[in-house]
Amino acid sequence: MKLHYRELGEGKPLMILHGLFGFSDNWQTHAKKLAEYYRVILVDLRNHGHSDWSDEFSYDIMAEDVIELAHDLELEDLILVGHSMGGKVAMTVAQKEDELLEKLVVVDMGTKSYPMHHEHILAGIHAVKVDEIKARREAEEQMSAHIESEGVMQFLLKNLYWKEKGKLAWRMNVDVLEREMPEILKALPEGEVFAPTLFIRGELSNYIREEDFESLENQFLDARIVTIEGAGHWVHAEAPTEFLETLLSFCLR
Repeated sequence: MKLHYRELGEGKPLMILHGLFGFSDNWQTHAKKLAEYYRVILVDLRNHGHSDWSDEFSYDIMAEDVIELAHDLELEDLILVGHSMGGKVAMTVAQKEDELLEKLVVVDMGTKSYPMHHEHILAGIHAVKVDEIKARREAEEQMSAHIESEGVMQFLLKNLYWKEKGKLAWRMNVDVLEREMPEILKALPEGEVFAPTLFIRGELSNYIREEDFESLENQFLDARIVTIEGAGHWVHAEAPTEFLETLLSFCLR
C-alpha cells in the first residue's frame, strides 16, 4: 500500500510512526523541532489518518508498507522512530530489513504480548453517533461518558473530520482496528536486530517493565533503555522537553 506521508526539513532521513488510533498530525510539534536537524517523514499507517483502508492488517503487512515507502523515497541510513503500535511496526521493519536503518527508536513499547485494555476507548468511539451529530462538541459529550482523560479524548477526536457538509466521519478504520485487536496486542517473533536501538519508556507506564530489560537487550544487540520520570505511555506528549532531549542525544551522537 502507498502510505500517506508529509515531509519537513532536509538532511538525513528520520521517519516517525504513530501509535494505535493516531496519525501523523500527533507528531507535528516534535517534527518541526526535529526538522532543524533532519529530513523528517511523518507517516500515516494503513487504516489510520489519510492513508487507505484495508481489511489486511498485521505487523508484517504494516512493516512492508513502511519498507516500500522507504524504497520509493530512496532513503538510506534511516532513523526510524515508532511509538506504541508504531514501535512494534518499527521493530518489525528492523527484523525484516536491518540494513535499511542507521538507528531505531522505540517509544514505550516492548516485543511482548499485552492483555486487552482498550475497552473504554472503543466504547467511547462507538458512543459517538457520527451519522447524527452536527458539531464536534456533541461528539465530546458522547465520548466523555466512557473516557475520563481529557487528553485521551482529544487525541481520539482529532480523527473526526467533515466528510461532507454537515456529516462527520472517522479517519481511522474503527471496524478493522477493533476486529484485529488480538493481532495488534500479540507478541512479535524473536529475531536479532543489530541496528543501534533506543527504548524510551515512561516511568508510570507498564508497557516496558524492568523485568523486560533482559529480553529486549538479548534481542536488540546494541540497545539502550532510558526511563523518563513522571511520564506515562504518551511519553512524547507528557514530557516533551525530556523526550526530545533524549531522542536527539541518541540520534546525533
